[in-house]
Amino acid sequence: MSERKPIECWLSDMDGVLVHEGKPVPGADAFIAKVLGAGKRLLVLTNNSIYTPRDLSARLAAAGLDIKPEMIWTSALATAKFLTDQRPHGTAYVIGESGLTTALHEVGYILTDLDPEYVVLGETRNYSFDQITRAVRLIERGARFIATNPDPIGPSQDGSLPACGAVAAMITRATGVEPYFVGKPNPLMMRSAIRQVDGHSEATAMIGDRMDTDVVAGMEAGLETVLVLTGVTRRHEVERFPYRPSRIVDSVADLIDLIG
Repeated sequence: MSERKPIECWLSDMDGVLVHEGKPVPGADAFIAKVLGAGKRLLVLTNNSIYTPRDLSARLAAAGLDIKPEMIWTSALATAKFLTDQRPHGTAYVIGESGLTTALHEVGYILTDLDPEYVVLGETRNYSFDQITRAVRLIERGARFIATNPDPIGPSQDGSLPACGAVAAMITRATGVEPYFVGKPNPLMMRSAIRQVDGHSEATAMIGDRMDTDVVAGMEAGLETVLVLTGVTRRHEVERFPYRPSRIVDSVADLIDLIG
């Protein structure tokens, strides 16, 4: 990290980095305290569009981590920012939960199934066949197709669940229309996060547990990248990818001494 400017902003994935299966990663609380105590900026990034930042802040607090809502940036918020930049005060048919619908309402979007400009697909605990059918027909009639994130599966205590990327693939198969994915690994989400914390790419680091989302998104946005081994990607799997993180550490606890 010495070849770049000192890190002033830390972007961090949530699941697999700060928490794992609802429990804090050992050392995560000390890392957060050190970043904030040193006057640096921290923003937690997640592709999960189900929850609002307030919801996620409460869930993190239950795990013993003090992360304020304004320190959380979700794919739902990034999607709302993207849409309002593209077509302010537009209309959208939304498949998703409160994290996504709230974000769109807050930027002035009207949620409707009457000739909407966009179909916006997010995460939900219960994908409805009727909603998916409606989305297919609206896209066939000309609605633009947006999805919050490309993750094909999500975790649960009972095993993997089909997620936004898998449902998007089904809609694409039915319509022939590919969605525009806003969340990681799209560097658009990283750049919107950097703007959110008033940061600069040369002085920002991205911490993640996945090579195919966190690390590649950080790299393409010009950030320092840190892979932690407390989540999805294992050390021996790194060599399978054509790119490498700037640093590989066992957990965020190993980054505490790097914070000036």
